[in-house]
Parts: sequence; C-alpha cells; structure tokens
Amino acid sequence: MTSLKKAMLLFTVLFIITGLVYPMTVTLIAGFLFPNQAHGSLIVDNENRVIGSALIGQNFTAPQYFQSRPSASGYNATSSGGSNLGPTNPILLELVDKRTNALWKAGITDPIPSDLVMASSSGLDPHISLESALIQVPVVAKARNLPEEKLKALVLTESVKSPFTGAYVNVLSLNRALDEMNQSNE
Repeated sequence: MTSLKKAMLLFTVLFIITGLVYPMTVTLIAGFLFPNQAHGSLIVDNENRVIGSALIGQNFTAPQYFQSRPSASGYNATSSGGSNLGPTNPILLELVDKRTNALWKAGITDPIPSDLVMASSSGLDPHISLESALIQVPVVAKARNLPEEKLKALVLTESVKSPFTGAYVNVLSLNRALDEMNQSNE
C-alpha cells in the first residue's frame, strides 16, 4: 500500500508542476517579454479594429490588391492543414490549372511562381515570394492607376530577406502599405 501512496503522491506533484505551474509560468513570461507575438501578432487598423494577423494568410481577390498564396483550408485557422494531394493527383492538377488561368485572366503574363498556384502545407501562409509579388505589380498598378516603378519600390521596401527562405513579402502588410500610400496621395 505504501508504494501506491508514493506513486499517487509523485503523480500529483508532477501533475501540478508540469501541468499547471510550468505552463502558467511560460505563458506569463511569454506574455510579458513578447506581448505582440503571445497575443497572435494581431494587426489593427486606424480605428483600432483587428483586421488580421501577421501570421495567418488572408484571401485577397480584388485586382487592386496583391493576391495571397492559395489556401487548402479556405484561410480558416481552425481547420489548418494541407490538401494531402500528390503531385500527379488530378484534383491538384485541376486546381493549379484553374488558379493559373485566373492569374492569366487577371493580366499576369510572366511565368507564374508555384507559391501563387499551390497551397502551403498549413494552408495559412501569410507570405509570398518576392518574385510572386513583383509579377503582380503591373496588374495592381493598373487597377490603382499608379506608376509601376512606385509600386515596385513599395514591394521592395516591404520585402524581407532571409538566409533560409530567400526574399518574401507578407501580403497583408503589403496591401496595408498600399492602402496607406493611396490615402496619402489623395
């Protein structure tokens, strides 16, 4: 009986330490040291309304905005995940063909990078490659009646260079900067 009591006591102590004390301590420290990241890297507009997260992609379909990477989950964070369709799956090939045709119809004439037609493994990637942003410049510039060089400069300003992934752009941040640039020109 004493072995059972010792085991139950040890279980209770470890449960309290690893199940309650440690997670609460890490949560409090993270919230204190990294408040923005701990609360989801939320982005707010000028009226202090939450309009998104820097960590989760959004669907932009209007021609005056840069298009995001496609999402297998419909940009729904509660059902994050890839489609699990293999490279020869007819459904995937049809989706890629449909997305490619939509981009051509929108006015993109350059070869289309894969991240504009294929979903990421999470389905929520907020970034596109710098190349994907740059090939959209003529379409967005035309829709906004802006000079392409000015828009290209904005894209390059918003891009981030990483030694691991190359240059990339957060689409929500780029589109917000684009809206702010338009507001300042009015």
